[in-house]
Amino acid sequence: MKKKYVNECLDSTWISSKGVYVDRFEKDFCNYLDIGHATTVSNGTVALHLALLTLGIGPGDEVIVPTLTYIASVNAIAMVGATPIFVDSLEDSWNVDPLLIESKITARTKALMVVHLYGAPCEMNSISEICKRNNLLLIEDAAEAFGSTYSGKYVGSFGDISTFSFFGNKTITTGEGGMVASNNKEIIDRALYLKSQAVSSIREYWHDEIGYNFRMTNICAAIGVAQLEHATAIINKKAELAQWYKDELEGYPLSFQMDIPESRSSYWMVSILAINEEKRDGIRSHLKQNNIETRPLFYPAHTMPTFKTDESFPVSELISKRGMNLPSYPELTKKDVIHICERIKECF
Repeated sequence: MKKKYVNECLDSTWISSKGVYVDRFEKDFCNYLDIGHATTVSNGTVALHLALLTLGIGPGDEVIVPTLTYIASVNAIAMVGATPIFVDSLEDSWNVDPLLIESKITARTKALMVVHLYGAPCEMNSISEICKRNNLLLIEDAAEAFGSTYSGKYVGSFGDISTFSFFGNKTITTGEGGMVASNNKEIIDRALYLKSQAVSSIREYWHDEIGYNFRMTNICAAIGVAQLEHATAIINKKAELAQWYKDELEGYPLSFQMDIPESRSSYWMVSILAINEEKRDGIRSHLKQNNIETRPLFYPAHTMPTFKTDESFPVSELISKRGMNLPSYPELTKKDVIHICERIKECF
């Protein structure tokens, strides 16, 4: 249906940020995830930036964030002039450790940003309680976790605001694109206003404050509508793919990112840990020699030059050094997975 919807955009001449598919994608997205309101944006990093702007986070504020995340989570905090405050991860799910969050709260802490890493949901019940108890805003970076669930709810529906990415390698894609979502209509109205150059609703070409052009095109939205029609099948295939890997590699000294109780990962990536960095690198090298692409896990943000700190985050550092992403695209067959796993077994 992608070609049909895109051709309809071209035929209508509504190819930029206005058109029926932008509204339709936003409504279909909300219906799929059971979230009250959403607004499209041009990419996932912009979604994070807009979310922070919408909540009024800026200079002098601190935002607690896991150090084990893609750098966009942390960059967005810096973009609005706030300070990222890092926290370590759990050994099993690789997500933020709720028990460590409160020790990072100061008088300047305004929000907590959780990241559902590689599709695995965070412990949102305990995290939500921490935010309520400490009067913190809760931001969900769900860029990698479209379709993941925790305690019977889709991730992205727990926080004050949530963000999603539709980059080409995400579970559903618009090529480039993102979404900002919330159950609070006033929040999304504010985000819509800011993303559209802060133009007045009652006076033409009048801009009440500094605004941004963060809008998604109608063509991208048309692709998103088509992707949503197949989202359940894609997510189910991803789960099947992960199970094939687990079955084939059972008994080998490798561990997988684990689901926490009451959760269902969308398995954006199937990721494993080797016993050490040397073994991880050896497996990756052997797979590369067999024309099988892998990727390392993200480097912890606190090790990056821009955000470097002397603090130690041992769990995140260990996971990053030992971990790798296996081929995880839904077009893989069981035969493909068996072939990949056979090459991995040759390393032992």
